[in-house]
Amino acid sequence: MILAFREKFNKQFSKEQYENFLAELQKGYPEIPFRVAETPIFVPAALKEKLIAAGEEIINVIKQPDFKQLTEASIPPEWNVPNENKQPHFLTFDFGICKNEDGELSPMLIEMQGFPSLYGFQHHLADTFKKSYDIDPKVDYFLNGFDQEQYVTLLKTVIIGDHEVHEVALMDVDAPNQKTAIDFLVTQKLLGIKILALEDIKRVGRQLFYEENGKQIQLKRIYNRLIFDEVANRTDLFGSSFDPRAELDVEWVTHPNWFYRISKYTIPFLKSEFVPETHFLHELKSIPADLEHYVLKPLFSFAGMGVIIDVTKKDIENVTDPHNWILQRKVQYEPAVQSPTGGVKAEIRMMYLWPDDGEPQLCMNLARLSRGKMIGVRYNADFDWVGGTVAFMEK
Repeated sequence: MILAFREKFNKQFSKEQYENFLAELQKGYPEIPFRVAETPIFVPAALKEKLIAAGEEIINVIKQPDFKQLTEASIPPEWNVPNENKQPHFLTFDFGICKNEDGELSPMLIEMQGFPSLYGFQHHLADTFKKSYDIDPKVDYFLNGFDQEQYVTLLKTVIIGDHEVHEVALMDVDAPNQKTAIDFLVTQKLLGIKILALEDIKRVGRQLFYEENGKQIQLKRIYNRLIFDEVANRTDLFGSSFDPRAELDVEWVTHPNWFYRISKYTIPFLKSEFVPETHFLHELKSIPADLEHYVLKPLFSFAGMGVIIDVTKKDIENVTDPHNWILQRKVQYEPAVQSPTGGVKAEIRMMYLWPDDGEPQLCMNLARLSRGKMIGVRYNADFDWVGGTVAFMEK
């Protein structure tokens, strides 16, 4: 996107250099199970400012006094967790890079989450790009004036809060075997917190404990990476440990209900040049005649699962639970990143941290490159110059 930086990078690129970069990225960690792209993205100031403006518009809606009322129906009753706090601790907004009517690169919202993303790994990835390639100092992956020290300090504030490190743990089901385990390990290295599988945590009354060196240690704050959608069919899951939906003396970072409140469910409430036309399916008055320009998405799915790209009238009529689906106008990605073999589509995730009693702070980003119909890594397995990466944005 910044032509001079792109041409310089492509000219200097070699397969050997890429392999050395991957080796450096994985040094001291298990093999990464998802594809990391060959290149970062170089984002010009004009596009960066649009990304920031788009994020601010969404945050203004989330901060409305009636936002919880608007999104109350987003939380499935069977997964409603008590003692919800007043704000999420993480916000991530995914924007496809498109062209607007004036022919300028512009972001369009694809997805949003009030749930932590790769806040550890993205810092590690971007830092490894800087060490492995000649990245111009006129661009940076940090935003809003952050540097490494300030970022890690804020991350500690958000995740650990006022507690001792041993009283806080990152938690997921079968945590060591998740695809994002490298993010867990980088986070542990940055913050010193434990990584616990759900079954490592035991409940005694309202309190939670884990065992270390034969001692029972009370867990007072959970950095939650468990997504209920992924364990909906595991009816046995909470039998041997604890049920997160119980009344517990524990703080959540972030509380599980925010995963549902800030999600595809929120998009129909957003009206912006950076947000595609989106309707709850049960509120649709008539089926559009030009369905080829729309995509049908389940509200409760993860990593693009269940999305119908080539929608037909029959697809809509066959939906038995329309209140759990949205119909969204397709976003036309611009192949704006030039690889040695042609243009590649890009998506940029703007990542915010929201400390208790503070304000949301934009601090860094995640990016994905794609040649497939969808952006996710699983849809680009047979291509090169695709996968997870990071954007270096013009200062």
